[in-house]
Amino acid sequence: MAKDSTMISVLILGCLLLLGLVVFIIRKKHIHLWLSHYLKRKLFKKKVPNNTTKHVLFCFVDHYEPQWGKDISLEQERFRVDQWHQLYPKVAGQFKDSDGCYPKHSFFYPEEEYREEHLNKIAHLCQQGFGEIEVHLHHDNDTHENLTNTLNSFTELLHEKHGAFVRHEETNKLQYAFIHGNWCLNNSRPDGRMCGVDDELIVLKNTGCFVDMTFPSAPSDTQPAFANEIYYATDTPGQPKSHDKGVSVKAGKPASGDLMLITGPLGLNWKRRKKGVFPQIENSDVRTSMPPTKDRIDLWVNSGISVAGKEEWIFIKVHTHGTQEVDMPTLLGQPFADMCQYLDDKYNDGKDYLLHYVSAREMYNIAKAAEANEQGNPHLYRDYVVAAPTYKYKEDNEQSD
Repeated sequence: MAKDSTMISVLILGCLLLLGLVVFIIRKKHIHLWLSHYLKRKLFKKKVPNNTTKHVLFCFVDHYEPQWGKDISLEQERFRVDQWHQLYPKVAGQFKDSDGCYPKHSFFYPEEEYREEHLNKIAHLCQQGFGEIEVHLHHDNDTHENLTNTLNSFTELLHEKHGAFVRHEETNKLQYAFIHGNWCLNNSRPDGRMCGVDDELIVLKNTGCFVDMTFPSAPSDTQPAFANEIYYATDTPGQPKSHDKGVSVKAGKPASGDLMLITGPLGLNWKRRKKGVFPQIENSDVRTSMPPTKDRIDLWVNSGISVAGKEEWIFIKVHTHGTQEVDMPTLLGQPFADMCQYLDDKYNDGKDYLLHYVSAREMYNIAKAAEANEQGNPHLYRDYVVAAPTYKYKEDNEQSD
């Protein structure tokens, strides 16, 4: 009897230690911030009816930073941009979606890294149908007024020099999509660094931003509670991280908030386990250390991110930092080609699935069309609310320091 009691005590102690380890990892990786919403959505997400063609909307967004790293020379910046200018059309040009569109790369370019010659080459890619230019920003200890001026002047510069963006017919504001540097949208870091503007959603809205595509940011502590959602967030004055929760975008329902957020797939990948036990966090990041493998692509699709009531339109937004040399062989080489081939083979059969490569702007437009309960092929709604810009490319490409 004493021996049995000892074994039971050992088992209980082992279970408690294991539970403590799980809780420690959950807290360390900040999984607790989003786990509840993730599980709720897994349990109650509406299923797509059988015999319904599912439309896979694939958007690749890039925190495109030619000056990434320390002591970067202008020659190294040029090399990074030239790699994309020369190689992306070669690899992406091999593939087309069900609409005849190439894979599109959305270049979220940092305001603080602007060089005309770099943007000229990116605009040339966009002019050829390989992507679009959007806004990226790293800032710290900023203010409402300075941020407003920064965004207004940067969008005007990109529009004047490179043809990016179109103006809203009523407000005359240039319309753009946004990604926040360091994941710190709306001053969301607990220490208040890398932003400083508690009402950033309002600033974005007032300067012409139509959608934020910063997230997911897991395992960062900036990750909001909403996971795998397209939702509206409302800014609460004086309260950082107002986008932590919001109102899901729904078909047939009016907009309800200051800014739409489209998040990328976030979850637990049980096919990739650390130490053979703990599932890897799937956070939509694509790089050499996290290549776009078949199991990840399936997980992205199965995340089922959609406008509520329009579950057959599946939104997949993945992200990268495309100018880092270590990742270029993946983003501009065979792993990227393998990803496109797998998407075509499995998710573009014309019956169960149709594949659509979309830019950030087009993804937003299609989300708005779904919200309005539009019917048919989402390809019809690529320019539904925000029109396509007309990019400018200078053949002589005069370089400026």
